[in-house]
Amino acid sequence: MTPRTTHPRTTLPRTAVPASDTYRGRRAVVIGGSIGGLTAGLLLRDIGFDVDVYERAGTALHGRGSGIVLQPDTLRWFVERSDADPSALATSTSWVQYLDREDRILSRDQRTWQYTSWGTFYRALLTDFGTEHYHFDAAAVDFTPGPTESSVVFADGHSETADLVVFADGIGSIARDRFDPEALTRYSGYVGWRGTVPLRDLSDGTRDLMSDAISYSVVPHSHITLYPIPGEDGTGPDEQLMNYVWYRNVEEGAALNELLTTRTGRTGTVSVPPGQVQEAFLAELRATALDQLAPAAAEVVVKTADPYLQVVIDTRSSRMVVGTSVLLGDAACSARPHAAAGTAKAAADAWALRDALLAADGDISGALRVWEPPQLQMSEALLTRVVEMGERSQFLGTWCPGDPTLRFGLYGSGITEPETQPDYSALAATA
Repeated sequence: MTPRTTHPRTTLPRTAVPASDTYRGRRAVVIGGSIGGLTAGLLLRDIGFDVDVYERAGTALHGRGSGIVLQPDTLRWFVERSDADPSALATSTSWVQYLDREDRILSRDQRTWQYTSWGTFYRALLTDFGTEHYHFDAAAVDFTPGPTESSVVFADGHSETADLVVFADGIGSIARDRFDPEALTRYSGYVGWRGTVPLRDLSDGTRDLMSDAISYSVVPHSHITLYPIPGEDGTGPDEQLMNYVWYRNVEEGAALNELLTTRTGRTGTVSVPPGQVQEAFLAELRATALDQLAPAAAEVVVKTADPYLQVVIDTRSSRMVVGTSVLLGDAACSARPHAAAGTAKAAADAWALRDALLAADGDISGALRVWEPPQLQMSEALLTRVVEMGERSQFLGTWCPGDPTLRFGLYGSGITEPETQPDYSALAATA
């Protein structure tokens, strides 16, 4: 598949008119141009708002090749409102399996999931939104909420006023402490090592074992999850990447600070990007993989050219609405990735906001009052569940192969029988 080229779009996808013109003439500003912000921007524009998205980065974003599990909320824009073919964005697997130290299958359930890469999905959303109202190098530094309008101040000194302001600026949101001063960020006690390897570079045995499955290797106080995602050039077997996240405990303090110190001597706060992890830590990572993980999983780690790491943290605001400003996605609640639900939650927040606004028939404040309570309830339930999952894996040692409460999913425990598991291929065919 040829990589998609981003071009400004002057008309909405699928139809030349919005799904609704209820909010025609009203203005919305979205702070944060990642997947959650773009989804919110597209949906708000789709019901009539004039929307501008402001992104702090100076150039188009990239996801370091990391994978996304495509849950229905995440994919919904491309199923219902986009001209893009959802199947062109995704890979899929048929099984969830746990491997032992000899690559034997300890547990295997038939369960279909689809995946994309962060960059692939971001580019598709940006193509639909266009670049005319997507502003790079626009860092928000302050905001003033109001009962009918809210305003945002940017680092270059200019300000924007809108009927609705959406903060989708991620875990480092500049607005969260104004919504909830007690919403502190807490370190989980472990980090996630990430990376990708082209499937074509793996041994035949490893490809045969893992190319059609979510694969887990569970070791004392740790586990790794692996699944295939699209590559930069397409979704076919020759383009796919094996993506993983390996959770490893690191004591807070000197040990964590040293791990977060890059090759150039700078100390990160939440991540160390590819190419910047100190060589000594990479050598230890590869040696431990060979010593502890299932051989197929260890092969993927060892063959990763530039592993990188992200600190696993928890944070949640007890408020998502102040005046006509809202928090959405990770800006409101950053949940550990064990349920693979971060992007799904951001999309669910955006779709629920759109639905509440449509039901309110032009009353933005009324819509926000209705929207907030269930979204807070959802974030609390998700955070509670993933914290429990992490504790069981990393500290309690009670993460057991095949346990259905440990599966992916935004809602509840994520348990659905195979015959009722969402049929993503059918969704794609209807797009």
